[in-house]
Amino acid sequence: MTDTPNTTATNAPTTSASATPLGAPGSDPLSFAYWVPNVSGGLVVSNIDQRTDHTPDYNREVARTAERVGFDYALTQVRYLASYGADAQHESVSFSLGLLAATERLKVIAAVHPGQWPPTVLAKLAATAQELHDNRFCLNVVSGWFKREYTDLGLPWLDHEERYRRAEEFIEVLRGLWTQDGFTFRGDFYRTRDVTFRPTPRQQPEVFQGGNSTSARAMAGRLSDWYFMNGNTVDGVAEQVRDVGAQAAANGRRVRFGLNGFAVVRDTEAEARDVVEEIIAKADADKVNDFGNAVKQAGAATSDKKGMWADSQFRDLVQYNDGFRTGLIGTPDQVAQRIVDYKLVGVDLLLLGFLHVQEDVERFGTEVIPRVRRLEAELGLRPREYAEPHLLEPVG
Repeated sequence: MTDTPNTTATNAPTTSASATPLGAPGSDPLSFAYWVPNVSGGLVVSNIDQRTDHTPDYNREVARTAERVGFDYALTQVRYLASYGADAQHESVSFSLGLLAATERLKVIAAVHPGQWPPTVLAKLAATAQELHDNRFCLNVVSGWFKREYTDLGLPWLDHEERYRRAEEFIEVLRGLWTQDGFTFRGDFYRTRDVTFRPTPRQQPEVFQGGNSTSARAMAGRLSDWYFMNGNTVDGVAEQVRDVGAQAAANGRRVRFGLNGFAVVRDTEAEARDVVEEIIAKADADKVNDFGNAVKQAGAATSDKKGMWADSQFRDLVQYNDGFRTGLIGTPDQVAQRIVDYKLVGVDLLLLGFLHVQEDVERFGTEVIPRVRRLEAELGLRPREYAEPHLLEPVG
């Protein structure tokens, strides 16, 4: 790190939203994504039986199924070292490219850490991936909470605020290289000099980010196309949407919102709830507690103690992005109605985890997504004015 000011000596700013045109808030149908099980152990830190596999063959089949039944995105996790119960991991970017090659419509989001990837190399890779795969490659820029994953790999570990400053520069460099000739960037973490990449992507990759801290929310308002939220109640999600949406509007832009949820869809509500209670009862307590301690230390490092997982309890952490808290547990009708409740407060995308990924993705796509589409049509949703950012109301 240097004391050189963070400036871009370029012919245009690099902090604009994605090149993909966006309609008004709420004008588009809700999108659906699923967590790719490219790490071992499934999507819960539990010893319950999970008919899920992290192998490439299994994941290619899941991706084709998801595409067929109505999913729009898949998110490939990034982990290099064992954590939260995952003892084996496939690298996210290469794995994402494999899933893109196996599908025709599905967009795949590769999670990446600044500090582990040079943005210059990743910008070139992403531009090529867009050309190869019909503009379906996306990035989730993860500022990072897992200290050991940096220190054990011999990489510098920064404090919370610096990690977010680095992530902002990371995105600025990506966007500059995707859009400008002779791109020069002089920042605290990254520098380029008169760089021109050819070809530039015809459509910039969509850039996602997460985080609950004040710094994460401000970053989303300034830079990112999508803001991911951990699982939460409808009221909790509404607060985040209002806050981040207002910050984006103050910057003359719009951010879209993704919400994490763990979906358990069964014939009866009782059956679905029993599945969740069994997952929690069979939790690997040591691994859950280790994960909880690590993420709570990361949250405590924020200036205002508002990091992700700040108020998560043991049962929340068994699904490591608080997915149970979203409440997508019940019959297809119940889950569809709950999803629309979230859309009504501004959610644009549901990012879903499942117990038995292949079969549960198929059931969700065939039984829940059509119900959501019918409810969307019946409500005739239209956006309110941006004075109340990103809220929706029924027509009539």
